[in-house]
Amino acid sequence: MIAGAGRTPIGSLHDGPEEDLPLNVAHLVARAGTAFSEKPAIAIGKNAYCSYGDLYSRVSTMAGRFLDQLHLKPGDRIALAMQNCAEFLEVMYAVWHAGLCTVPINARLHAREFQYILENSGARCCFVTADLLETIDSLRDLIPSLEYVGCVSSSDYKSLQQGKSVRISERSSDDPAWIFYTSGTTGRPKGAVLSHRNLMALTLNYFVDVDAVSSEDCILHAAPLSHGSGLYNLSHVAVAAKQVIPASGRFNPDEVFDLIVSHEGMTIFAAPTMVKRLVDHPTSRSANTSNLKTIVYGGAPMYVADLKQAINLFGNKLVQIYGLGESPMTITALSKGLHAEKDHARFEERLQSVGVPQSVVEVRVVDSNDRVLPPGEIGEVIVRGDVVMCGYWENPEATETTMRNGWLHTGDMGTFDEDGFLTLKDRSKDFIISGGSNIYPREVEEVLLMHGAVQEVSVIGRPHPEWGEEVVAFVVAEDGREKMEDELDVLCLDHIARFKRPRAYFFVDSLPKNNYGKILKTELRQWLDKEDLAG
Repeated sequence: MIAGAGRTPIGSLHDGPEEDLPLNVAHLVARAGTAFSEKPAIAIGKNAYCSYGDLYSRVSTMAGRFLDQLHLKPGDRIALAMQNCAEFLEVMYAVWHAGLCTVPINARLHAREFQYILENSGARCCFVTADLLETIDSLRDLIPSLEYVGCVSSSDYKSLQQGKSVRISERSSDDPAWIFYTSGTTGRPKGAVLSHRNLMALTLNYFVDVDAVSSEDCILHAAPLSHGSGLYNLSHVAVAAKQVIPASGRFNPDEVFDLIVSHEGMTIFAAPTMVKRLVDHPTSRSANTSNLKTIVYGGAPMYVADLKQAINLFGNKLVQIYGLGESPMTITALSKGLHAEKDHARFEERLQSVGVPQSVVEVRVVDSNDRVLPPGEIGEVIVRGDVVMCGYWENPEATETTMRNGWLHTGDMGTFDEDGFLTLKDRSKDFIISGGSNIYPREVEEVLLMHGAVQEVSVIGRPHPEWGEEVVAFVVAEDGREKMEDELDVLCLDHIARFKRPRAYFFVDSLPKNNYGKILKTELRQWLDKEDLAG
């Protein structure tokens, strides 16, 4: 069950008792498959895979087999542990069509992480790509609830697409549809439960605050379908736009540039590290990107220097979104129009922000007592609205801690300016207190990245006997330049207060990141504990 959540979804904008409204996001495929049956639904690389009519037929047939052959019941959880592939979308919509709940799992996790998510969610089935079959199948004896592991390239999977189609299962708008497990950088992952209402609000809000889409457009799924890219497939299915999946199943700059030429009206959802890799690619200046319509970036900080390079290369095609697994993709947005206002007096400040609140949420910055802070003051970002999760799966303690007074407490520290633009400083656990002063790592990182030889940087605090903490920086430098301390010190002293300057620089080949490209500052702190770095 959803811990801490009743029939009224936590964070709903509605006042008073909720009606038990029927809603199933599987209707998006039903609509596209009926009204736009000849439109291409999925392409693998440059090649067509199926039309929307074909997709709807497969989805409605598989849904029937789930119920009759696998003996699943409405509300059961079905896990998806796959590399990006067409079958991911087939299974996901078939699960919803049958009234079941998806549990998407990042394909790059460790076997123990797979085991925990499958156990915690109580998934009865898990569909996998061939590369993960052995890993997931080996867990069946350890997980009592896991009754079936199906490889999507097997004959058994093909047999699920044969038979009679069934009608869409009627679900309540508040029923679980998608359980997203957080990356678990500070402990066990938590399953954020998203209802059909949450997903539909996210889908429709895309057209208001992110981008306009038509049936002639497409979205390239180079980022994991188990995360943001998979959620943004919904908005594109809603208008019968094409889903393009790289033949490699993953992000590769050469392949991305090649596919942009082959598909018109392309949107890409990308982590900032992916955008930087595209910009830095040797062929980026000569590549034909005229078919590129939109790059939606988010999930980690995009530094201003990198963002300016991307704007100069791709033009006015970038949109930033800020969200969490608990309120996915839909807290704030920085639109194409705002990216283009280069003559605005605070243009650079706005590029450092995450934009303005999106239309389906209320966003506040508050102090430790949840009192709203005025513009310019830093506090915790909280949010409520129809995209905010119902609660954490079977975790009432975490739900109670995170959802207080109807508001999702994000743990992110930020500040609004007078125009309503939100700038994130850092996670509440990441800011540094040195000599009684708060230091926000991102501010220091932005300055260090102004150095032409700095490719990546992450700033954390190190215990200090007198000041409490001191600032240290982990730097990935071009051509292994390891004697840059003096130059970086000068840069900091020219741009920020002396007490914010790093007291030590550690030059490394790469920064540790999770599967979504976020730098793992917890691991950097562990590195500091090593004897060779601790001095």
